[in-house]
Amino acid sequence: MNDETEMTNEGVSMRGLVLWALGIDSSFAIRISSLMRCASLRAAFGGLSRSARLLRLCCLLCILGSPAQAQDPALRFGGAVPQEVETVYERGLGWLASKQSDLGGWQGGNDGAGVDGICLMAFLASGDDPNFGRYAANIRRAVRAIIRVQDASTGYLPNSMYHHGFAMLALSEAYGAVDESLLWEGEKPIRSIGQALDLAIRCAGTSQKANRWGGWRYMPNSTDADTSVTGAMLMGLLAARNAGMEVSDEVINAALEYMRRSTGRDGSVAYAGGFGGFGESMNRSAIATLVSAVSKHKDSEEYKATLKHITDRLEHNEGNYKEYFRYYMAQALFQGDYTSWQKWNGATVRVLAETQGADGSFNNDPYSTGMSLLALGLNYRFLPIYER
Repeated sequence: MNDETEMTNEGVSMRGLVLWALGIDSSFAIRISSLMRCASLRAAFGGLSRSARLLRLCCLLCILGSPAQAQDPALRFGGAVPQEVETVYERGLGWLASKQSDLGGWQGGNDGAGVDGICLMAFLASGDDPNFGRYAANIRRAVRAIIRVQDASTGYLPNSMYHHGFAMLALSEAYGAVDESLLWEGEKPIRSIGQALDLAIRCAGTSQKANRWGGWRYMPNSTDADTSVTGAMLMGLLAARNAGMEVSDEVINAALEYMRRSTGRDGSVAYAGGFGGFGESMNRSAIATLVSAVSKHKDSEEYKATLKHITDRLEHNEGNYKEYFRYYMAQALFQGDYTSWQKWNGATVRVLAETQGADGSFNNDPYSTGMSLLALGLNYRFLPIYER
């Protein structure tokens, strides 16, 4: 085991101690885990005991403060989570836990690594301890399920590049939060989360090279592209980079350029091909807003146009792909216009509370349930990809 892996696992396993000893927000502990992945710190910490490493990192973080120190703390960390959100979320997680297979996946109309990733993120987003909390076993089984189905030679996470993008995003959010010394629970490890992510990133790059548009479509060997799949892939890659993985600037920039070319002046976004046919799709405008914000391109004209497009239509009710719409709108509005997100979030909480099934599910479907819960996940401010 190399020193970087050792430091990561030690930091994560002590997460509960950090929270208890310092009385701090859970996202602070995630920052400690992230710092422990930083190669530039390994030399400085290599000769110290694990307790000394933790103490030094805590002091460093207290000195440096949060990157968003100038922000309103309520925006960054949130206030008390509304009881209505807690109720919907807890019932939904209970249903997901009951429907998880022994191998860690979920069966429904959209089976695959991406749906398993969406359900995994739903558990991670609530802030429950991923290693010793109520759903720690569910989290570990879900991570193992995603790693098991990965193609060991290509890195592909089936059953489509949609699935690949969402699974890559989920693994990125689990990386540094899930203690890998507990992950395989007596089984022979297939690969670590970091190794699985590295393979997935390479698959994304190989697939993109075969695509003349610089984006992605449904399959790794597709030669056309669309903005929906490309948005999902970009979020997975940006999350992996945020987690400390090496992701090529060339791959990110080519995909962002494809999204830029696909965006009209009015903030509408074309579906496929990269020109014309913009049409009206709040889904695509929300995705474009989100990837621009997370990739730190908020000064671009395209970002301003897509953000205006969605904030001017807060009352919009998407007829198709409602869960998908809510998932992306929540993140896009939070990144772009906090006041609009608050208004939209309040309305969404009411709708989801009214439409949730008696069993805690949405449409008796893992995909619908996971996506609906993630639309509320920003109330918890826990996943690193939700940070502004």
